[in-house]
Amino acid sequence: MPQTKSRKPDSRGPAPPQRSWLQWSLVVVALALIFLPGIVDRAGGNSRIPYSTFVQLLDSGRISSVEVGDSYLRGTLKSRSAEGNSEVVTNRVDAVIADELRKRGVEFSGKPRSSALDTLLAWLLPLLFLLPLWWFLSRRLMGQQAAGPFGIARSRAKVYVEPDTKVAFDDVAGVDEAKAELREIVAFLRDPASFGRLGARVPKGVLLVGPPGTGKTLLARAVAGEASVPFISINGSEFVELYVGVGAARVRDLFERARQTAPCIIFIDEIDALGRARGASTLSGANDEKEQTLNQLLAELDGFSPEGGVILLAATNRPEILDPALLRAGRFDRQILVDRPDRIGRLQILAVHVKKIRLAPELQLDEVASLTPGFTGADIANLVNEAALAATRRGGDAVTIEDFTVAVERIVAGLAKKSRVLSPREREITAYHEMGHAIVALATPGADPVQKVSIIPHGLGALGFTLQRPADEHYIETQGALESKLSVALGGRAAELSVFGELSTGAADDLVRATELAREMVMRFGMDETVGNVVYRDQPGVVPPESRLVSEQTSREIEVAVRTLLKGALDRAAAVLSLNRAALDQGAHLLIERETLTRDELPRVTAVAQAQPHAQPA
Repeated sequence: MPQTKSRKPDSRGPAPPQRSWLQWSLVVVALALIFLPGIVDRAGGNSRIPYSTFVQLLDSGRISSVEVGDSYLRGTLKSRSAEGNSEVVTNRVDAVIADELRKRGVEFSGKPRSSALDTLLAWLLPLLFLLPLWWFLSRRLMGQQAAGPFGIARSRAKVYVEPDTKVAFDDVAGVDEAKAELREIVAFLRDPASFGRLGARVPKGVLLVGPPGTGKTLLARAVAGEASVPFISINGSEFVELYVGVGAARVRDLFERARQTAPCIIFIDEIDALGRARGASTLSGANDEKEQTLNQLLAELDGFSPEGGVILLAATNRPEILDPALLRAGRFDRQILVDRPDRIGRLQILAVHVKKIRLAPELQLDEVASLTPGFTGADIANLVNEAALAATRRGGDAVTIEDFTVAVERIVAGLAKKSRVLSPREREITAYHEMGHAIVALATPGADPVQKVSIIPHGLGALGFTLQRPADEHYIETQGALESKLSVALGGRAAELSVFGELSTGAADDLVRATELAREMVMRFGMDETVGNVVYRDQPGVVPPESRLVSEQTSREIEVAVRTLLKGALDRAAAVLSLNRAALDQGAHLLIERETLTRDELPRVTAVAQAQPHAQPA
């Protein structure tokens, strides 16, 4: 797998202006307008009192002077009041009414008339305070880094400028064919004029297809790094939001940003979250928003030209569920397979990752590569790290092949749980079960070689494991080879039946894997005479009943064929164990004693001829 390098979003990319200072300024101004008059009054020593109290102060001679206004009276006290005020203010009251109220001993005060300006300020001041606060909180809650209170329609794409943290094709290992395909994209972005001198055009879109962990995302970044152009990255799931129409708006914003940043590369990871085939759900209400977003993406792909310097890359590990309109010529013109690496590719990936650790001088990377068939680049990166941790735990000075073996076992079988203590009966059943797998594998020509057998509990529920590793890479499997795998998978159950005469739950995982393989042989590979050379598979993205492509009679025939394959595999495994019963007993006793046996410690067995394809009933 390519070596991953950390990368930070480009601070120089398109970003909204920072306006927090403006928001806080408006909040401060609003608070000042609301509370300043009261503060000024208190600072000046003023006290607003009822008119009747003001008259009492006049009668008692405590007021030295009076300022008469249109609607108020302000009096200066000869000496400060008990509250510390030197002035008192009251609203004026009609003299006739005041005399009548005084005669009756009633406390009274005036109320000023509110002017249009006062009314306007009464409405504006709260708004001036609430609007900036609402603006600020809405942006924080939305989590948007966009201008305006509703930045939700802006795309969440991250812009990387590759020269800052450059990733090149040299950082990508094990995918040489994919790199060769993508060099054309780099050549176009570097020199569009010379690339099109013969009239050729660069593909509009490139779809990277492959299993998870094979380096699709890093390949896209390497293209941007080689071309030294901005890299706009977004995940397919980030387009669809709670609100209707947001997905389509984000698609428009993404391509608009790309045109402004051109030349650049748009990379949509996990595009299957956005580009799933339309009509894949009967729940139209839940599906309309995704279809609208996909329609907008299709429109944008039709509306932009590579001559503008914008290249679209996308990645998925489920190309079969993508909408056909998305894959047609003129949109995604090219599909590039980024597959699991072969032995040479794994060796190259190991060479990249082991630069960070200290290796033992006698360690051969080719030997490590042989332990990892089927591993992706991410798996190999994890393997190197686990091997380094294993060497650290044992206090070693360098990482050895034994550390890599321990790391492979931990990744494949899970963490060893030595604290889980099995009863003697359980240990015996587990030992015969695992040795049944090993004996059948050793005696069956074409079966993958056995590397190790253990009855130490591993992982979530495995009480033991039998580790097999293929000697060579296989790209085609024959029917005989698949039937051998079925026999090995059911070897543990056959051993339990042969030795103890009863079944246990220890073969649950074996039955799952064997059943899946038998169904593939019947429904996908056409390896059954009764069912015939027909593929029976559900249509991707279509729910029942539309996806049911077989009749009830054919379904019955498929079930019978699968059961017949599994029964034949169990019979073959039982025959092998019957022929090698002495080796089975010897190996089980050694396994109970030592708990783990390597390939060299396994007993010798008598090889049997590989079974011919099992005859199917009419």
